[in-house]
Amino acid sequence: MRDPATGGGDADQEHPEPPEPGGHVGTTTPGAVVGFALAGLVLGWLVRPVSVRLNDAAPTVSWLPTLALLFVTVLVATLAWSTYRLIHRRHERLEPQNAVNRLVLAKACALAGSLFAGGYFGYALSWLGLTEAALARERVVHALLAGVSAVLLVVASLLLERACRVRKDER
Repeated sequence: MRDPATGGGDADQEHPEPPEPGGHVGTTTPGAVVGFALAGLVLGWLVRPVSVRLNDAAPTVSWLPTLALLFVTVLVATLAWSTYRLIHRRHERLEPQNAVNRLVLAKACALAGSLFAGGYFGYALSWLGLTEAALARERVVHALLAGVSAVLLVVASLLLERACRVRKDER
């Protein structure tokens, strides 16, 4: 309690100890990955009918998203391999901030990749039965390839998460 006459306070209040960290960052659960993929599947499936209803043309899928997903996949996979070698092969310590950054990157890429995979596969599914025209087949092929690229990103991200793990006796 503070004494108004002296302006001082209790000795306990002058130098309080910092609280112990309470939270932790866990690995991405399979339920979260599947949930994001299902949400993406529904949204991707809705793109063609909604866009046709709004402006009479369904969007095309170019090579750019597929290549961008593959590029990010290669970066995440390379980071996963170097993290695995650093922690599990050479038994070196990683700075705590770097470890958290890598884990957060892995979680974000795993969830975003599953959302994109579901979205592209849903878009390809929306064209089922309509693949008579060459442009429709091209859209399905590009969407499927982008979906596969996104699945590879999810795999690389989960490998990075696994590489960030340390045994309890190594902490």
